[in-house]
Amino acid sequence: MELREALYKYLLRIGDTSLIAGQRLAEWVSEGPTLEEDIALTNISLDLFGQARAALSYAAEVQGKGATEDSLTYLRSEREYYNTLLSELPNGNFANTIANQFLNDAYLYHFYTALGKSKDEKLAAFAIKSVKEVRYHLRHTGEWVVRLGDGTEESKNKMQSAIDDVWMFTGDLFEMDEVDETLIEMGIGVDLNEIKRSWDTTVNKVLERATITRPEDGYMQTGRLDGQHTEYLGHILSELQYLQRAHPGAEW
Repeated sequence: MELREALYKYLLRIGDTSLIAGQRLAEWVSEGPTLEEDIALTNISLDLFGQARAALSYAAEVQGKGATEDSLTYLRSEREYYNTLLSELPNGNFANTIANQFLNDAYLYHFYTALGKSKDEKLAAFAIKSVKEVRYHLRHTGEWVVRLGDGTEESKNKMQSAIDDVWMFTGDLFEMDEVDETLIEMGIGVDLNEIKRSWDTTVNKVLERATITRPEDGYMQTGRLDGQHTEYLGHILSELQYLQRAHPGAEW
């Protein structure tokens, strides 16, 4: 695969995950269980939007066809998005949101840590900046997993159910294809097999502290590398893209 094509798709995967995860968390604005947590979730959402802007801006530059971060965000269809499946799942209750975000945060933390060593200087600089933010995100959601899991009987049951419900989507985090192979060979991309081992260690430690049972790996949902998603992504995009679709070319 040609380097430009591989890097473009790689950047879309990174940017799309942050964009959709940020959009999901933004749904908690003014709805958080406490004022402090409302502010925390909003700040995490803003961090994710910042990461999405950086990745999608670079993707537009690599593509070189006049695209912008805005056109890549607002004018692509559902099958042209490559975010993790975890990032698009509904918020549900607070435990559901924490479970989704924690598992995704653990992945992003180890992914960006490794990507910081990329031979692509611009990609490495982006990863080094992003990992500082994701480190906080992971600590925040990880502590909530522990607080809920090792709390009351009700909070423990909700946290266990939340982890159980989303576990089948975690296999999608570590799928690789020729895009990854091309960039790994050139010292630009990250081997997700190595990230999986680090992710397992982090997740296992937090779940053990939370007295939450790690689910067994069974049937695992995948498909995002080919633009296949859950039914929820279309609903997110219908809100995210509404203004641009209703008023093409509108600008602030």
